[in-house]
Amino acid sequence: MKTITLEEAAKLLLENDNYTVLMHKSPDGDAVGSAYGLCTALRNMGKKANPLCGDEIPSCYLYITDKLEYEEFEEKFIISVDLASTALLSGKAKEYEEKVDLCIDHHFSNTGYAREGYVDGGASSCAEIIKKLLDIMKADISKDTANALFTGICTDTGCFKYSSVSPETHRIAAELMEKGADSTAICKLMFDTKSREKLELEKMVLETLEYFEDGKIAMIQITDDIMKRSGADPGDTESIASIPCQISGVKIGVTMKEKENGEYRFSVRTTGNNDACEICKTFGGGGHKAAAGCSIFKERGAAKEDMIAACKAALGDKQ
Repeated sequence: MKTITLEEAAKLLLENDNYTVLMHKSPDGDAVGSAYGLCTALRNMGKKANPLCGDEIPSCYLYITDKLEYEEFEEKFIISVDLASTALLSGKAKEYEEKVDLCIDHHFSNTGYAREGYVDGGASSCAEIIKKLLDIMKADISKDTANALFTGICTDTGCFKYSSVSPETHRIAAELMEKGADSTAICKLMFDTKSREKLELEKMVLETLEYFEDGKIAMIQITDDIMKRSGADPGDTESIASIPCQISGVKIGVTMKEKENGEYRFSVRTTGNNDACEICKTFGGGGHKAAAGCSIFKERGAAKEDMIAACKAALGDKQ
């Protein structure tokens, strides 16, 4: 991948048209906010752009996705946002594994799969980068764009409490509020509103809680059975991964989620000097130091044992 500046990325977007913007599977607020925010802004500039995700987008983001209807056009330029690796594409999006023209990302673990790319591992979120990109392009940031990008920033920063948050992050969020982002409603919906089904999901998941290494490692599991019995929406699982590290004394928190075709998806959260990204790289995944993910394709017990072994090895003298 040819590494380019944000100014060069802006030039590419100004010179081209007919965009498809890719999101990773199991899309979170940053993926959805970045893709829809960028597409909305491009359309407001008179360009054609569609977002694409291989998985169903959780219903909690309807206030973003409902604002953008699919358009028919011949795509000519493929963009990926918040996508560290093409292994994270699913469904129809997998067709674009070797066709990405421009990657915009904030993961240090980005695999360099695109023709050209801008990666800022120090950014709090991909949405933060998109806002800076749109400013360079002198794009009009509408209320819909502002809501999408604010969602990406607030969700990927845990409502502005993670170590990735910088003074610039707050300034960008404030500018989005000035453009019409409904920060109060978004933060309440993302962090303070739970359906009965989500509460039932959390209750069942807590019953799976296990400790290892004298409580320094904690794991919870989300099984198909739990999802069915709780009646929860896939989007309800997004904040579950933060639960283990909320427990006093836990240094590495792991969430193991059962997927299709023998896949177990792991979300790893860490505190202190422990590196979640290094743990997940063991299994071909990646992310950030404090939050990362990966998949293991094995029988449930074997997948769990492999992950716990990797966590124990990573814990080492960083306890």
